Amino acid sequence: MSIKEKYFHENVVYQIYPRSYKDANGDGVGDIKGIISKLDYLKLLGIGIIWLSPVYESPHDDMGYDVSNYYKIHKEYGTLEEMELLISEAKKRDIRIIMDLVVNHTSDEHEWFIKSKDVNSKYHDYYIWRKGRKNNTRPPNNWQSNFSGSAWKYDKDVDKWYLHLFSEKQVDLNFHNKEVIEEVKKIIKFWMDKGIYGFRCDVINQIYKTSLDNGRQRIFLTGREHYLNQEGNHLILKELQRDVFSKYDSMTVGETFRVDFKNANKFLDDELDMVFQFDHVNVDRFSVPLFKKKYRPRKLKKILFNWQKNVSWNTNYLENHDQLRSIPRFGDEKNYYLESAKMLAMLTLLLKGTPFIYQGQEIGMLNIGTDNLEDIKDVAAVTVYNLLRKLLIPHRLALKLVNTINRDNARTPMQWDKTHNAGFTSGDPWLKVNPNYQNINVENNLKDPNSLFYFYQKLIKLRKEIKALSYGNFNALSTSGNLIAFTRTFGEDEYTVILNLTNKKRKNPLFLRGEVILSIYGETNYEDKKHLAPYEGALIKTS
Repeated sequence: MSIKEKYFHENVVYQIYPRSYKDANGDGVGDIKGIISKLDYLKLLGIGIIWLSPVYESPHDDMGYDVSNYYKIHKEYGTLEEMELLISEAKKRDIRIIMDLVVNHTSDEHEWFIKSKDVNSKYHDYYIWRKGRKNNTRPPNNWQSNFSGSAWKYDKDVDKWYLHLFSEKQVDLNFHNKEVIEEVKKIIKFWMDKGIYGFRCDVINQIYKTSLDNGRQRIFLTGREHYLNQEGNHLILKELQRDVFSKYDSMTVGETFRVDFKNANKFLDDELDMVFQFDHVNVDRFSVPLFKKKYRPRKLKKILFNWQKNVSWNTNYLENHDQLRSIPRFGDEKNYYLESAKMLAMLTLLLKGTPFIYQGQEIGMLNIGTDNLEDIKDVAAVTVYNLLRKLLIPHRLALKLVNTINRDNARTPMQWDKTHNAGFTSGDPWLKVNPNYQNINVENNLKDPNSLFYFYQKLIKLRKEIKALSYGNFNALSTSGNLIAFTRTFGEDEYTVILNLTNKKRKNPLFLRGEVILSIYGETNYEDKKHLAPYEGALIKTS
């Protein structure tokens, strides 16, 4: 076997967005006590790892991805003692926890940044401060922020500009400074010593800026050639792996925008255990994410198969806190809601790699959309809306465009039951609950043996029990572009997966002999089956 067996190879990760998961104290915001109260639910699902989105102290300009203190818990979420209790209670249920490591930038309210405004302080070099062009009246270069506009903000008290690749309240750290790297090591060690299993490393392929030269003019992210996937980035991650992560039984996953196979494999070479790539979730987007294009299943298949063939260990996901819900994107929520949801579950759980499920995905939660600008909490969506209005785009069209990228779609409160606010809170929720909660909720799923929840549960159980489904080799089978078929082999065992990615009946090119382990439509024989129903999927032991 080509890989050394580790816990994260055979277990499924469940991402929790704390603000929207479960509110225990009635203030309308999810919290750590709420998560603790739902650990038995996650155990029932079969989850082995929780990925906890940021719970650090933060002013929440970007919902916790703007950290003001890495050693404290955000007061709305709870206390450090409650965090320690969550870790220990999860461990009792054989569930490990990874946290977000957000170190490309800090909040502008972090003590380091406040001190950095003294040009004689050592903290001044913790960040990237520069004089501007044209007598300091223009930004130091032409780089663009991920959230649109310039990546530089002028500070009149310092009379310099600071770099922010995201919002102006998310200030980029200077990884040319060895002291910054040592600070990151301290943060990692602090949490690992408390029992954390590892980290999802936020925008980790952007932390090292090779130079601050002007970038080639682009529609989106001018300047990225100077900070994406730089060699210095790899050297820093190797150092973190050598000096900290290697000392623990740990898991590391990197969020790596615009990474190709070659770069991905470099990150997996003594740096990270796996990376998030975004090719497949951008399959319905143009190079500027704001503009959608028609989703083509054959394109999704090509992307997934290329990553399976070319990267040693993948992250298999369709949803997270930054993506719209998967059923409306890749399935058919109107005509084949449950069938397409189950097909997407098989796609996520049966490819080679570690599967990641986002909260609510296991019960089929959907996008909410909005026709009211005041309802939008996503800082990126609001920023883009304001930019569109400056470009004289009419309000209705601007809002329609923004709804296609609005991250609030994935961040609506978890739908637990039919009671007021879906059982998320007894107070006023920080973000509106999707009105469909009367039908789509955990309570309904647990009452129905044919529900999506129990389908996920079955897949997770099979993946743990059958070595071929976790450690087995991947081999693509030749089919039409609208079908996905592949084998997973381990030793003498072979399992074949076939999925119809569309809402149309398709010819079955593979007459598969063997025991049907799982079928969306309850079929028991695929040896003589001539057609696959819309979104039909099956797992068959073929040898």
